[in-house]
Amino acid sequence: MKSISFAEFESKQKVNPKPIIIHIYTEWCSICKIESFSLNKDKDLIKTINENFYFINFEAEKTKEKINFQGKEFNYLPNGNSGIHELVLALSKNRSQPVYPLWIILDENQNLIYYHEGQFKTEKIKEKLMGIIPKKSL
Repeated sequence: MKSISFAEFESKQKVNPKPIIIHIYTEWCSICKIESFSLNKDKDLIKTINENFYFINFEAEKTKEKINFQGKEFNYLPNGNSGIHELVLALSKNRSQPVYPLWIILDENQNLIYYHEGQFKTEKIKEKLMGIIPKKSL
């Protein structure tokens, strides 16, 4: 699956607007690993995402660079040996303890279409994405 950064997304969105999928995970999350394995096996789903969406794979606790998103600046918040990125807290409904994996789907105008905490099975992802993909005019 082609993953881009938030900076790449901002510039690509100006040229070719598409819905965006933000997948937030952590290295230690076992459900995230299972989900990633299932996703990467599903060639149809990968093709659908690559052709119709921008995809950002975002590690909540290891991403340390400053991110500008939707006109705001977000930074990494260190906490002892670990930390969390402010953007994760801003995007999560549960700001005190985000649930991983977290899926956020925004339309081409960056309005929230779908929010999903926890494992998102590939069949459910396909079903949700097929309802979002803009219908091509015949």
